[in-house]
Amino acid sequence: MSDFNDFNNPQVAALPRHLKQFIVNQHYEHYTPVDHAVWRYVMRQNYSYLKDVAYYPYIPGLQKAGLTIEKIPDLQDMNNALAKIGWGAVTVDGFIPPAAFMEYQAYRVLVIAADIRQLKHIEYTPAPDIIHESAGHAPIIADKDYHEYLSYFGSIGAKAMFSAQDFELYEAIRALSILKEMPDADEAEIKKADDLVAWHQSNMGEPSEMALLSRLHWWTVEYGLIGTLENPKIYGAGLLSSIGESASCMQQQVKKLPYTIAAVNYSYDITKTQPQLFVTPTFQNLIDVLEEFANTMSFRRGGAYGLQKSIDSKNTCTAVYSSGLQVSGTFTEFAANEQNEPVFIKTTGPTALAVNNKQLKGHGKDYHKDGFSSPVGKLKGQDKPPEDFSADDLTSAGIEVGKEAMLMFESGITVSGKVKSIHAENDKIQLITFTDCTAKDKADKILFDPAWGVYDMAVGEKITSVFCGAADKDAFLEIIYKSATGTHHPEYDPKTIELHKLYQQVRNRRHNKGDFGFLGNVWLMLQKYHQDDWLCALEILELLDHEEVEPALAAEIKQFLEQKAANEPEYKKLINDGLYLIKHPVEEKLIV
Repeated sequence: MSDFNDFNNPQVAALPRHLKQFIVNQHYEHYTPVDHAVWRYVMRQNYSYLKDVAYYPYIPGLQKAGLTIEKIPDLQDMNNALAKIGWGAVTVDGFIPPAAFMEYQAYRVLVIAADIRQLKHIEYTPAPDIIHESAGHAPIIADKDYHEYLSYFGSIGAKAMFSAQDFELYEAIRALSILKEMPDADEAEIKKADDLVAWHQSNMGEPSEMALLSRLHWWTVEYGLIGTLENPKIYGAGLLSSIGESASCMQQQVKKLPYTIAAVNYSYDITKTQPQLFVTPTFQNLIDVLEEFANTMSFRRGGAYGLQKSIDSKNTCTAVYSSGLQVSGTFTEFAANEQNEPVFIKTTGPTALAVNNKQLKGHGKDYHKDGFSSPVGKLKGQDKPPEDFSADDLTSAGIEVGKEAMLMFESGITVSGKVKSIHAENDKIQLITFTDCTAKDKADKILFDPAWGVYDMAVGEKITSVFCGAADKDAFLEIIYKSATGTHHPEYDPKTIELHKLYQQVRNRRHNKGDFGFLGNVWLMLQKYHQDDWLCALEILELLDHEEVEPALAAEIKQFLEQKAANEPEYKKLINDGLYLIKHPVEEKLIV
């Protein structure tokens, strides 16, 4: 990405290449006056309600994240502010794959959807948008315990095993969220997409590590409560950015449960309000529960358990030998002994070898394009693991560069050939390369034939870790998985553009004061051409009331809004909440 903008933020600058490709430009100029009004309405409602139920001081949190109530945040302003607490922010196109999302968190970079919800979805949108990401996630980032949890979660989530079903569900959810945000989406198409998400959710099979981790993420980062069961406070971004659910979630019919590892047993539906929520007493408890779950994961367990998970995954995975050698590829086979310890591993298709997440020179997926296989374990009659052999140990085992060697493993696997080279790093031997080599298992089945070329034999007593993805992602993945479905960007008809201008004129009056009588012209145009609008009318009324001018005009607009709330139930709560805020305004010093 030659035109990559790091916003002069160290966290963003440190992102690896495979994550940078998800980043899109914010295009701040594309936000319309209606978009800014939507942001302002939601943020004022949020502040009015959340100042009493949010866990953290909402306004100081917004300021520390470079946000204001008055306008959609500019990414540069956010990065300037977030850099002071060791974080950054980038904009992306809607939902990105869960593994990439987690990895951004590990790098302490907030992923923010560049788009903003439509006016008709002002209360809640299933699509990620800038209100959810920045007004929900960003203000709490200033809390040290919480942002430690967030980045730690990311580092663990980036190693989680995911399945083909996870990707299919991700694509279905992404497609549904894009459809729902289209202004002219066909109801039949939405129903079809809804049904497809429901079908995938009920046909996931046994949930993968990523699916289970996603549940922990949902019940904490997105929908978490903190405090006591009797008096919890909101910290989850999904609640903080939903002016509907942030209020309804506190009602008694939404069960409040203590947050423990048992939360992984509760699946969720992104299109519905939550039937139960989990309350953690402290953010440290979030880390403790995450740690408890991480101990069950393949990247910590390794061995036959992890290898089987990698085969089931059918994705690129990495198996780590106790020598530190990392084998990245699609695992298709392994053999284990009576104690269920791996004695042989095999990948099919492009494979790469790495140490410390850095690909070994000459061992990329172009070289190992057909796969890789190797024994695991100790040599027969040797107490010491092979990776710990000294020069003398190698000589006494008959392993010398330029000489023939015959290795017999405890498992019965034999490897014989001429030693071409020995690779060692960090005081461990990782690879022994042979020419003219034959490898056989204990039943004399050929594992490697001399005609196949040079044999690179991995060295290590055990498989200590298995995780999803490649060890050196930038070297392994030229293009990582990206969705082919792009989010919808509207083109506005002349009538809508005229409405934007009316919103802008109200905005200009609020910022620059001047002739408030002019707002009567705006009201006339709204009445004549845009009778379905309620938000611009509400903004005019707010200004007239606040400035105590044009009482007759104010009374007329108020009557229109009250009538609309009475006659059109879908607007009732939105209009009444807006009228309430006119009488109980957000303090002006908080909104600039």
